[in-house]
Amino acid sequence: MSFDELVRVLTATGDPELVKAFLTSLLTPSERLDIAARWELVHRINLGETQRQVAAELGVSLCKITRGSKELKKPDSPFKAMLRLRDELG
Repeated sequence: MSFDELVRVLTATGDPELVKAFLTSLLTPSERLDIAARWELVHRINLGETQRQVAAELGVSLCKITRGSKELKKPDSPFKAMLRLRDELG
């Protein structure tokens, strides 16, 4: 329940600065870095970089990278949809 509620509220804001301030308040600096690294690793894997290269450059485990890589390969991958949106937003 609360996760779905959080998703609805974040989606409804339409205010990137409010979302950023909220996430900054909600998450520890370490959690924010972890989420940002996961987002970056999915982007890099999608661009064709090797898992080992991404792991070395971002300092993340191969396990996290493998998970992201598997998610990208799924039909109708939410990761792919979000990366397309990222590209559209520039």
